[in-house]
Amino acid sequence: MQTNEVTLGALERRIDMAVSLADIEQGVAERLKRLSRTVKMAGFRPGKVPMRMVEQTYGGQVRSEVIGEHVERKFNEGVREQKLRVAGYPKIEPKEASAEGTLEFSATFEVMPEVVIGSLAEQAIERPALTVGDAEVDSTIEVLRKQRAVFQKVERASAAGDQVVIDFTGRKDGEVFQGGQAEDFSVVVGGGQMLPDFDAQLVGISTGVSKTFDLTFPADYQAKELAGQTVQFEITCKSVEEAVLPAVDETFAKAMGVDDGDIAKMRAEIKENLEREVARRVRVRMRDQAFDALIAVTPMEVPKAMIEAEAEQMAEAAKRDLASRGMDVKNIPVQPAWFIEQATRRAKLGLIVSEVVVKNELKADADKVRARVDEIAASYEDPSSVVSWYYSKPENLQNIEDVVVEENVVAWVLAQAKTTDRAVTLEELMAQPQQQ
Repeated sequence: MQTNEVTLGALERRIDMAVSLADIEQGVAERLKRLSRTVKMAGFRPGKVPMRMVEQTYGGQVRSEVIGEHVERKFNEGVREQKLRVAGYPKIEPKEASAEGTLEFSATFEVMPEVVIGSLAEQAIERPALTVGDAEVDSTIEVLRKQRAVFQKVERASAAGDQVVIDFTGRKDGEVFQGGQAEDFSVVVGGGQMLPDFDAQLVGISTGVSKTFDLTFPADYQAKELAGQTVQFEITCKSVEEAVLPAVDETFAKAMGVDDGDIAKMRAEIKENLEREVARRVRVRMRDQAFDALIAVTPMEVPKAMIEAEAEQMAEAAKRDLASRGMDVKNIPVQPAWFIEQATRRAKLGLIVSEVVVKNELKADADKVRARVDEIAASYEDPSSVVSWYYSKPENLQNIEDVVVEENVVAWVLAQAKTTDRAVTLEELMAQPQQQ
């Protein structure tokens, strides 16, 4: 019996189909007969259970299985006949009325969109340009010193970079709100640990001083009950502590992993690590811009099934991340709906990148894969063992090969777009947000 395709939307389709009752009855009879040879029932030897009892016990289940298989087969035949690429799973429903001798069903589903990559000639992409020199090494050493600072109490008003120990109480409509109270709370002034308006109140405060101020939470604040709300905080400064940075000496070099404490060797290692990190961040920045360009020139609708599946994966990943931080995810209602925007981008990019890879045969070149493995291994104490691990099993190389293919796509985009170099500082490059 023929199937009938109906277009419901840009990507939504419906196939109407009918299966023969005679074929179903024949399939049920054959399966029950096979089942009767092995089914076990109290009071009967295997293979001797009366067919009537087999049918009474298993008939409903077998009939459901046979109908499902016939409908699935008919659906797959219809999809092949119409040359459709199905996205996700179909929603199959029985029709209220069927023609004599048949069971009729409808299957609603989405199809994969046609991916047509537009011209990239007018897409502007900037390549960050930075050569790591002494200034960048000095800057990094300064950051490392600050990370290892010790704080000593001082008798003066606080300034940026100082650590203050405070008690604070936050009230909304006169009532202390959840998470709005703490004692002996240490915070570095200007360190970004607190909201900017709260942080500003910590500048110029002295030991023993209390102050009260109003604060309005951002509209997108993670605690929904506080988002966009104005509350009142009372803080008391219990101490002001000044950061004392370690000297750049043999002891510091040893703390950085240089066993003999040689400062020149430490600087060389820092420079080498910086160069790797700069190269990585430049790659990420170029990747993000290339993908943005591909999305811009490839307008398309993405199947809802793909977006929902991607959002589910992102929600599960978020739960695993929270669990790894020691949080009880059972009490954190992580919803796939939170990730719809990101999921849409990922699903769209997956379709676009796949099309670029297939049409342009952008395979993972063995030399590029080895170069990437060597780069990763270089940051380990025993690089050779890392290389050996990657090449011990084909599946160990899969992620590396995927990255190389991704880089090939980026190179393909850059060759067609308007790509220019732009000098950047180390601080600017390190501060750039990176999409995942």
